[in-house]
Amino acid sequence: MTEQSLRSSFGGAAAAYAEHRPDYAQAAVRWALEAAPGRRVLDLGAGTGKLSATLVAVGADVVAVEPDPAMLAELCRTLPAVRALPGSAEAIPLPDASVDAVLAGNALHWFDMAVAGAEIARILAPGGILAGLWNILDDRVDWVAELERVSGSAAIGPRDTLGSWRAATAGMLVPNSGLVARFGSAEQVEFPHGQRRTAESLVATLATRAGMLVMPAQQRDDTLGRIRAFLESRPETAHGEFTLPMLTGVLRARRR
Repeated sequence: MTEQSLRSSFGGAAAAYAEHRPDYAQAAVRWALEAAPGRRVLDLGAGTGKLSATLVAVGADVVAVEPDPAMLAELCRTLPAVRALPGSAEAIPLPDASVDAVLAGNALHWFDMAVAGAEIARILAPGGILAGLWNILDDRVDWVAELERVSGSAAIGPRDTLGSWRAATAGMLVPNSGLVARFGSAEQVEFPHGQRRTAESLVATLATRAGMLVMPAQQRDDTLGRIRAFLESRPETAHGEFTLPMLTGVLRARRR
């Protein structure tokens, strides 16, 4: 499978993505924005609006940009008051210096940063903030670590657990990314963010991962069946609702 096939896989599952993907910890969003010079925020690669909704909740003035038409339609349906535009990180449809912060929820790793870096710097006001946010599983919890092993990398991949997130994101602001000349060194912080789930809703959530969406149907069904059987075998997850131990990880840098 190619990077492009993974990146473009979400539109066909837009409704499931909107229903099952988690939101973002408000404390993480507030921390990402605390150093911004103002409250004008771009949610870049906004998907179905999971991060936009949290930005609205903390009082930001939000504009959302998303390249996939199906994902953008879900965003417009669920958040009709948010200004939402078609576009990409590599071609942002906003004027120069028009926002104080650019946030990307589970999306920064999909950007071609050699191109997107210049675009993000262009639309940011001086001293503006770039922050990537990722919802990650807390694999310090035994059953979560075992779930990662059972699920395989298509369902729980790099950046999806605390154990892998820091290493996977630390290299995103490096010399060949085109960002070092425009942004200072990045900070990484994690914020607790448990989510209420059932075994079935967690299976549905993992089914929206890019690696799962591009799998052949039989292989996907087998993988989801294996995950379901594991969750039904564990006392923590077998009976009704449980709290899925998660964190929202933030990578934050300031425009020079």
